[in-house]
Amino acid sequence: MKHGIYFLIAWFTVFLLCQPVPVTERNQLQLIPRSQLFALSFEQYNEMRKQYPQEKGTSNAQIVERVGNNIRSAVGQYLKENNSEGRIKDFKWEFTLFKDTMVNAWAMPGGKVGVFTGILPVTQDENGLAVVMGHEIAHAVAGHGNERLSQLLLIQLGGITLQEALKKNSKMTRELALAAFGLGAQVGLMLPYSRLHETEADQLGLFFMALAGYDPRTAVNFWERMMESRTNAPPPEFLSTHPSDKARIEKLQEIMPQALEYYRRGNQ
Repeated sequence: MKHGIYFLIAWFTVFLLCQPVPVTERNQLQLIPRSQLFALSFEQYNEMRKQYPQEKGTSNAQIVERVGNNIRSAVGQYLKENNSEGRIKDFKWEFTLFKDTMVNAWAMPGGKVGVFTGILPVTQDENGLAVVMGHEIAHAVAGHGNERLSQLLLIQLGGITLQEALKKNSKMTRELALAAFGLGAQVGLMLPYSRLHETEADQLGLFFMALAGYDPRTAVNFWERMMESRTNAPPPEFLSTHPSDKARIEKLQEIMPQALEYYRRGNQ
């Protein structure tokens, strides 16, 4: 009986804490207060900085920072135009290049963005990097990390709060958080983004990079390179959590006219 009451309370809370995603207007579950989520995110980001060496002062590091800041400005402009500025309230943006062979990149809730040097041969240039960073930043702006961690707390821990979960099982909760933030490959817990999340991130990321002045048509070339990279080898980490297929490219081509409008605006 008691568990049934907790279940009803949890799902009543779900309806109270749903909010629409930019562009799609899909209502999403967000059980975790931003202050708690961002505190955990920043803590995990600092752990990543301890775990992996950073590349600083090089041309590649400067490009990562430049692309990140350009997309950051575009995000602010896009959200302002769509009356969604609250999406990035209290974000503490940071763009870091980590030295590692992993073909991966990620963006944590609150604006902490990491790129591994292993993905640079695939991105090839600034436009390719903008595709990756725009896509990952879109996950953070769309609140996918909060949504996925909220789902995990409901499913695996019975709907308890993040604060309570950290007290009861700190290690497991932090591993769930990393998986929800797109870093599950590093902690041994894979949690692929759903196709719905990927579609939202693809669309938002394409608009962000275009508004930042990067040619959105290069996104198709990038994803084709990513597909080719797994033809005769195990899929790189970036693809293991970010499914890439012909359907993704077809969807990008479908929204390309709209993205090109943002691109023209971004280059005015």
